[in-house]
Amino acid sequence: MSTHPYQQVNVFSTDPLLGNPLAVVLDAIGLDEARMAAFARWTNLSETTFVLPPTDPRADYRVHIFTTMGELPFAGHPTLGSCHAWLANGGEPQGEEVVQQCGIGLVRIRRSATGLAFLAPPLLRDEAPDPALLTRVTRGLGLRPSAVVGARWVDNGAGWLALRLRNRAAVLAVEPDYAALEGVAVGIFGPWRRRDGKGAQFESRAFIAGDAAPEDPATGSLAAGIARWLLEDDTVPDRYVISQGTALGREGRLQVERIGDALWIGGACVTCIEGVVTL
Repeated sequence: MSTHPYQQVNVFSTDPLLGNPLAVVLDAIGLDEARMAAFARWTNLSETTFVLPPTDPRADYRVHIFTTMGELPFAGHPTLGSCHAWLANGGEPQGEEVVQQCGIGLVRIRRSATGLAFLAPPLLRDEAPDPALLTRVTRGLGLRPSAVVGARWVDNGAGWLALRLRNRAAVLAVEPDYAALEGVAVGIFGPWRRRDGKGAQFESRAFIAGDAAPEDPATGSLAAGIARWLLEDDTVPDRYVISQGTALGREGRLQVERIGDALWIGGACVTCIEGVVTL
């Protein structure tokens, strides 16, 4: 058994109970991947991370990201939450930005008055889905084919297939059949209308069949993938906000900023629990 500093962090909301929770084990030296995976299953959160010294001299720290089903090479809310916890635990970056090492390589993170933001990684897969898969997913979401404006892989390491719907109401009305969605991570999004207010410009939802949290409350990797897709749409502003978690009673807010071809995905982080974990 060994003890490690531990934090549970709320990401993408200033209210500790309205974002996406993340478990962060700091100074995770000595834990093997089997032990990490077991603890991630025990926390029963969408993700649990383990922070280690970097093996790349350009990085400030290295992180392993686990869901209850296995390890991910990259994920958004674990990136911001791990960085927040690392800084709060006394971490000092080498430069102005924080550099995280993870399965996809190095990820840049910047600090601001409103929270943290990561530089969206390039897409590993961005083509249209196979028609048979799209048919299965559309049916699994309870949608008619005409309800889907577009569909595209937006995989930056987390494996997302994204479907664009006509509006926020259509996104919130979806009732997924998780058995039909088994084996594919599915994100849906649609624009807010004027009557929806000015708090955001898009609404999104994320479904991971089989996970302890089959609907994710706020998903940075999906937002980053969608932003890469929307980069091709000249009508989308350089700065916008994605609302997520509404269907779960949450109020996640993911901030997207486009600077040239660079996309930054950010939001607030709040430490909710701090202490020591014995593993």
